[in-house]
Amino acid sequence: MSRPLLVLDARLLDPASGLDRRGGLLAIGGRIAEFGPQVTGALAPSGTQVVDARGACLAPGLVDLRVGFGEPGAEHKERFESGGRAAVAGGITSLALLPDTDPPIDDPAMVEFVARRARQVKLAKVYPMAAVTRGLAGRELAELGLLKAAGAVAFTDGFAAVADARLMRRALAYASMIDGLLVQHPEEPTLAAGGAMNEGPVATRLGLPGIPAAAEVVMVERDLRLLELAGGRLHVAHLTTAAAVAAIRAAKARGLAVTCDTTPHHLLLTEAEVEGYRTFAKVSPPLRGEADRLALIEGLVDGTIDAIASDHRPQDQDSKRLPFGQAAFGVVGLQTLLAASLELVHTGRMGLLELLRKLTAAPAAILGLEAGRLQRGVPADLVLFDPDAAWTVTEKGLLSLAKNTAFEGRTFRGRVLRTWVDGRCVFEAEP
Repeated sequence: MSRPLLVLDARLLDPASGLDRRGGLLAIGGRIAEFGPQVTGALAPSGTQVVDARGACLAPGLVDLRVGFGEPGAEHKERFESGGRAAVAGGITSLALLPDTDPPIDDPAMVEFVARRARQVKLAKVYPMAAVTRGLAGRELAELGLLKAAGAVAFTDGFAAVADARLMRRALAYASMIDGLLVQHPEEPTLAAGGAMNEGPVATRLGLPGIPAAAEVVMVERDLRLLELAGGRLHVAHLTTAAAVAAIRAAKARGLAVTCDTTPHHLLLTEAEVEGYRTFAKVSPPLRGEADRLALIEGLVDGTIDAIASDHRPQDQDSKRLPFGQAAFGVVGLQTLLAASLELVHTGRMGLLELLRKLTAAPAAILGLEAGRLQRGVPADLVLFDPDAAWTVTEKGLLSLAKNTAFEGRTFRGRVLRTWVDGRCVFEAEP
């Protein structure tokens, strides 16, 4: 059991309730006991850890919808320990883990393995997502009911779309009976096959095979039709195109149970990052053009896009330092999730509470987690951060085993000072 925690003189931020005011927070037994301007040092029980926030922002810990580790099977890329350290250094206290491990998370024993490893490491809380299909092969459904009973918070085949429409319809229908969430990678595989970056003039000039924007919206619109047919709940991961945003906006207007997210790298970067054949800018789905990037921001602001996820996909040097067409897809993003997202606040695109909702309460609600808000009685999963403190992203400063960041050398404003999980300090920044 953690010691009581008292944080004084903080800017309390709770997107779920709209709270934004100075005050303190008291946690006892790993849960929030009291918060607000009435919290003072006089409330502290004996043995309390007292932290003077000095006006820094205290918010619910971030909830990351989409994270990949290498363990088991590719521990040289990321282990629970290294990924957990990177997560809490980025203010993330809860994360949903992709099932594309080796072996994949497609049976209850693997779901239990993830839960056990997270308990052993004692950093961020890790919630396993299980495979939709056996072996992530896209041919037959996994035992969704047993996987959910074992603790899976959602079902996805990771970076592989469920391409078979009949199988996807069955998955949605079955998941609806167990209140399961289907998470889809929005890319029609035959249209995207062999592509290395966004299809367009930049790809043509560089001589690289392209992935058309149509590959995304074709899959999104198909799945929305299947959702109407079969029922259930659908979450579309890492949107990248204006057309897909428009399709989901229309589906929500029709009352469909669909949610979606995008990533900081798709919000801040474009296909121009690939110039010079920079493999650290090779991601799936690919970075798109400026018009698509602006449409993502518009969709985030108007509520079409529900959440921002890191889409953390660690790759070792041998997988990235290859000719562009042969290099692996993916970037790391745990440690930069908050700081990169805060760019939307600093540029006047979103308010601070509005942005934090996309990183806390909204993803927690999508996954059905007891997280993402300041409320009496809930776990004291918290992040203390200075929204204006500047820091520069360097490979050396990243705590992930993998260093494949898309933001190398970029200076952000927004520095995590401390992170607590169940009232226990799991990260403290160096002075």
